[in-house]
Amino acid sequence: MPDANHYETLGVDSQATQAEIKQAYRHLVKRFHPDSNSETANHDKIVSLNAAYEVLSSPQRRRFYDQRLFYGNSHNSSSVGRQQRTADAQNFYKSQRQTGREADDQLHCWLREVYLPVNRLVGRIINPLDKELDHLSADPFDDQLMEAFENYLQQCRDCLDQAQRTLASQPNPANVAGTAANLYYCLNQIGDGIEELERFTFNYNEHYLHAGKELFRIATGLRYEAQDAAQTVA
Repeated sequence: MPDANHYETLGVDSQATQAEIKQAYRHLVKRFHPDSNSETANHDKIVSLNAAYEVLSSPQRRRFYDQRLFYGNSHNSSSVGRQQRTADAQNFYKSQRQTGREADDQLHCWLREVYLPVNRLVGRIINPLDKELDHLSADPFDDQLMEAFENYLQQCRDCLDQAQRTLASQPNPANVAGTAANLYYCLNQIGDGIEELERFTFNYNEHYLHAGKELFRIATGLRYEAQDAAQTVA
C-alpha cells in the first residue's frame, strides 16, 4: 500500500474524473500556497498536494497507482522524458533527410509549403509570451487572468501540433537539412516550454515560469538559426 492516499489528499473519490481532480487541486493550491497571503498557507501541504496531483493527473500514472492502492501491484509507471524526445527528434531528422541532388522546384516547394508556414506558427507561439506573462503577473491567483493564460497555452498547443504536422508533411531536400533540423529542435524546445508553463497553472510555482521562458528563449535561437540557413539557399 502507498504511504499516502492521493485521493484523500485531494479530497476526491477514487472514481473522480480528470476534470474533478484538476479542479480540486487548483482549489487546494490556492488555499494553501505560501504566496497566497492566506492564514491557511502551508508549505508541507503544498508538497503533498503536488505529489498527489503529479500521479493522479496522468492517466497512466494513475492507473498504476490504482493497481498498487487497491490490488497491491508493485509496477512502476513509465514516462517518456526529454532525452527520449530528443532521440525521437534525431530519428525524425534522419528519416526525413533526403540524399542526392534536389531540383530547384523541390527546394522552393519545401520552403514555400513547409518552412514558411512552420516559421509563422513558431512566431505565433513565441512572440506573445512576454505580453501574456505581463498580464498574468498582475495577479496569478485571479481566475480570469489565469483562464486567459491557459487559453494562450492552448493556442500554443494548437500551433505546435500544426507546425509538427506541416514539418512532417514533406521530406526535406538535402540542401536544407540544417534548416529542417533546427526547426525540429525548435519545436521540441517549444513543446517542453509549454509543459513547464502549464505546470505553473497547476501549482503557481514561479520556477516553472522561468523554466518555460528559458526553453522558449532556446527555441527562439534555433528559429533564428533556421532562418539564417534558409536564407543561404533561398
